[in-house]
Amino acid sequence: MSKPAKRVLVTGGAGYVGAVLVPELLRRGYRVRVLDLYIYGEQVFDGIRGDPRLEEIKGDIRDRRVVADAVAGCDAVIHLACISNDPSVELDPQLSRSINYDAFRPLVTLSREAGVARFIFASSGSVYGVSDDPDVTEEHELVPVSLYNKYKAMCEPILLEAQSPDFTTVIIRPATICGYSPRQRLDLTVNILTNHAVNAGRITVFGGSQMRPNLHIQDMVELYADLLEAPDEKIAGEIFNAAYQNYSVAETARIVKGVVEEELPELKGLPIVTEPTDDIRSYHISSEKIRRILGFEPRKRIEDGVRDLIAAFRAGKLPDSMTDIRYYNIRMMKAINLR
Repeated sequence: MSKPAKRVLVTGGAGYVGAVLVPELLRRGYRVRVLDLYIYGEQVFDGIRGDPRLEEIKGDIRDRRVVADAVAGCDAVIHLACISNDPSVELDPQLSRSINYDAFRPLVTLSREAGVARFIFASSGSVYGVSDDPDVTEEHELVPVSLYNKYKAMCEPILLEAQSPDFTTVIIRPATICGYSPRQRLDLTVNILTNHAVNAGRITVFGGSQMRPNLHIQDMVELYADLLEAPDEKIAGEIFNAAYQNYSVAETARIVKGVVEEELPELKGLPIVTEPTDDIRSYHISSEKIRRILGFEPRKRIEDGVRDLIAAFRAGKLPDSMTDIRYYNIRMMKAINLR
């Protein structure tokens, strides 16, 4: 039996994760409203644009009137919108602060005033910065090492302060996502390594010893969708890590190499080249809390993400993957000169 359709606002819904999340929410019977600048193109929803339950607003999260219109009549908000990844944020710190931090409190306030009952915030596992702890839990000190991490961390207490019996808030700190999306990113660890292996004939590892938690994009979107249905008492005012496999970048490269050589035997003997890096982020995330409280058990592995990308390359879904700027956030941000 289908549930009564509720309306969910997904900010940044045309982004890497949103482009997979929105179809999943529609599949589950929700009405979905997307608020996005569509910087990376409007084609991401071509396959579902005829669905009458999908509503799209092309607008800026910093415009209070646009935000007020977007939250009106919504039961829940999943907030994904941001300038994403460290280089893109550092490119224009003032712009990034205005979107990633300054716009956050007005969004929360307007959501509450509009009667939104649930607010899900996509923070980041990178707020932990650098840690030698064998398993970083949600109680671990936040040590952001970049502006991107810092702004994510600064938003969290704003949302927690807004928690009330009629406004359920929950914060997710996701691992690095991997896998295929209609709005593909090829500037994330597993995706980078796979693209280079398949299309450059070599895997370049920057550093290698840094620990990185990983999570398949399908597991990520299913978690967001499940959070819309979780009982208030389990998630209200809570923070959850969301990760699966914790590997060093070098270990991840070896996994990618193995899958690519298995799927594409002509690439047998792929070289792995190591280069220096100034990216010191390194942390091993524990997802015990979200498993214990919500029963979150990821089903897909890094290997699945690599195979998904190989299938997309084979199908011609990712043309010019080494050069097209739409796959790389920093290149696109430089090109559009957003203000």
